Amino acid sequence: MKLLSLNKKILSLFFLFSLSTPLLSEDSVDIWGKKNLNKKPTINKAVIVPEKEILKTLVKTEAPSIVEIDTKTISIKKKSIYGIFEPAENNLTLDMWANSEGTKIKDTIERINKIKLSSYAEEIFVNTLFTISDLPQKNMTDKEFINYKLDWLTDNQKENLISTFLNKNKEFPNKKKIIKYLVDKNIAKANIKEACINITLISNEIKDSYLEQFKIICLINNNKKNEAMLIYDLLREQKLSNKFFDSKINYLLGINTKADNKINDTSLLNFYLSSITASEFNYKPNKKTDKKIWQYLTAANLLKINNFENNQQIKELEIAANNNNLSKNFIFEIYTNMRFSFNDFLNIETAYLNLDSISARALVYQKILLSDNIETKLKYLFLLNDLFKKDNLSNIFKGYLEQELKSIDSEEIPAEYKNFVDANTTYHKINKLGKIKYQDDKYYSSKVVRFYTESNTTKKKTSKDLASIYKKIKKKKNYQISLKDVILFESLESDGFTIPEEINYKEIQRNNLPPMELLNFAKNKEIGLLLLKIVELIGEDEISDLDSHTIYFINHLFIKANLKKFKNKILFLVLPERTEI
Repeated sequence: MKLLSLNKKILSLFFLFSLSTPLLSEDSVDIWGKKNLNKKPTINKAVIVPEKEILKTLVKTEAPSIVEIDTKTISIKKKSIYGIFEPAENNLTLDMWANSEGTKIKDTIERINKIKLSSYAEEIFVNTLFTISDLPQKNMTDKEFINYKLDWLTDNQKENLISTFLNKNKEFPNKKKIIKYLVDKNIAKANIKEACINITLISNEIKDSYLEQFKIICLINNNKKNEAMLIYDLLREQKLSNKFFDSKINYLLGINTKADNKINDTSLLNFYLSSITASEFNYKPNKKTDKKIWQYLTAANLLKINNFENNQQIKELEIAANNNNLSKNFIFEIYTNMRFSFNDFLNIETAYLNLDSISARALVYQKILLSDNIETKLKYLFLLNDLFKKDNLSNIFKGYLEQELKSIDSEEIPAEYKNFVDANTTYHKINKLGKIKYQDDKYYSSKVVRFYTESNTTKKKTSKDLASIYKKIKKKKNYQISLKDVILFESLESDGFTIPEEINYKEIQRNNLPPMELLNFAKNKEIGLLLLKIVELIGEDEISDLDSHTIYFINHLFIKANLKKFKNKILFLVLPERTEI
């Protein structure tokens, strides 16, 4: 609209100029050309120009032409913004990155990427990085900023967020990266139908040989060979094809009647193409085989063991499973299919010692499956754990061991195995919150906190509760104000409440302020970078594991940055006392 308005102003000036200076009826006037800038104006006698001639000069019958404006004088820059969440959802703004230096943002994100974030830290990170916002103005390009978002989504396999991001942002730089990720993810699952749906998300303007090649395969699979041929011809003209692909596609199109048995594992796409065209598909993966190819082999049921005495092949599969390239269950299936005599089970104490390491593990594993006595089962779980450790394959057994130990009633575990069970069992904390217990003997756990825990609590009711609790606690001469109390008082003041003057918490506040660097981020309105710093501060810790000092830091910074929703969430999680789940 600004450009349109500018054009109107230019035409108006041109019209006035035409009335006050002579017009040559035949010659066109180049008002922007450099030639006119250097010429001295020629003074001629006044000429009366009919109104129709003026209109002919200004208005043409053709479509309006574009007025070229010197970009050195006027610069109109279009800002591209990509994200998921509207800024107002978390009290953020479009310019949350505007005052921050791009290098600092990049360095902070790269450090965060090396941390396994807790659920609370990740929640803040996602809401920060994926809020729709303008680009940082210094030392960060549009492409760099979007790549940090895309890399995090793919590296952390956030399929749901990826889907939301694609729905919210139809076109964005390097979109082919995220589409390729989705395509490969579904090929690895042998879900070719879903992978072909993914390929439709990319526009025709974006050219990528990998995705174009897969698009051709999808069209052939959907019996659209004519369309496939058109794209294939274009691909060859652009020299984006190769001999391997040509041979396989010509077979699928019916141009060649004989398939070749060449197998190419340089990419998942080439490997998939090999598997559906080779008349005799025979592939032996090794430790250098890509993880996605391992996954596809398993999902497509192409990984088969015909000879359970081939220890070298089984060993390579064990290594792949230990490196998380192959499902651990596949190894246990191999163990289940290995054959042993009745005497082997009867004399297992000595029998496993005379077997090779793979057979020994298989025998003990089968013994565990046959055990109906808890003590016997624990005994052989303990033994099998040692056998895996001996060959540096503990990662294969770790998950299975923990699952089996958790299935045993703790009261039935014999005393001699208690330490073994405890050492190999991790009981993850349940993120469910217990019921709140309001206790009026402390400010931070009193009914005053209901303002942050119950949505229907009014300011008037909270003010009355605060006055009541103050009178009650005032009678306790030895009451010590805690850092959690200070968290509550600061929060109440930021929300417009008046704290009784007799409650002196300012000294505690001064002695526990966050580092000046973090406070300056809030002061300078570098809100995006501040939130990244808070994510880095929390790191792997869940909110329930943070000490009061760290919680105070975070809440104080939320207040200074006017991040009310982030502040209210932390108060809801950490202030009130709760029953145990």
